[in-house]
Amino acid sequence: MLPWWDVPLLIGLGLLAGSLAGLLGIGGGLIFAPLLLWLDLPPAQALATSSFAIVPTAMAGTITHLRGGHLPVRPGLAIGLSAFGSAILFGGLAGIVPEWSLLAMQTLMYIVLAIAVRGRDEPHGEQPDSMVSPALLAGVGCIAGWSAGMLGLGGGLVMVPLMAGPLKMPIHLAVRLSTLAVLCSASAASLQFVHEGRGLPWMGLMLGAVAALAAWWTSSRLDQFDAGLLVKLLRGLAIVLAIDSCRRAIHLWMG
Repeated sequence: MLPWWDVPLLIGLGLLAGSLAGLLGIGGGLIFAPLLLWLDLPPAQALATSSFAIVPTAMAGTITHLRGGHLPVRPGLAIGLSAFGSAILFGGLAGIVPEWSLLAMQTLMYIVLAIAVRGRDEPHGEQPDSMVSPALLAGVGCIAGWSAGMLGLGGGLVMVPLMAGPLKMPIHLAVRLSTLAVLCSASAASLQFVHEGRGLPWMGLMLGAVAALAAWWTSSRLDQFDAGLLVKLLRGLAIVLAIDSCRRAIHLWMG
């Protein structure tokens, strides 16, 4: 059972994760996973529980973007379906990989993305459907599925730098597509984890319900934030989390 004095902490960090999720299209897993590790959950359990929390968080942002008419159909289908399918595929592999290896993969991913993330202003008069081919977006979705299935992260911290960097997509559009893909990948991974009996669904959904409120608020105001600020936030988070994941991986490996 969770001690009562940890509940305010969960609520506060849930609000923080939701705010970042709506703003950066990350799903909140990069906050949920370290928090659950800090609460002494084993890495495999913490990463699975993180996926449960991501689902309502990403759903709130996705609904907001859909209602605003900011999600193009073809890119959304390409990235969402590939994220869902690949998360199911990789979700079955996470339980057989050493826990220190999962954290080491997180560390490497954070370092690469801190270097890769770039920001671009939203172009005027250009249709977002024609900017990037659905095949490339499907590849990005597969990477998100790997991140969700193996690492308990929705994949937003992978997708946004990829789309805003090598694929040269405006970062605001990248955030919106990432939010949809995070919802799909985390949903698929959660189904796999429930089937395997991994994670704590009740704790994850409690975190996610709190985070969803904050995600709705920030995602509805996404256009008010400068692209440069979003890039700095993504890069800073990636660096901090790389240090934390590396420390935990070394501790598990030496233990």
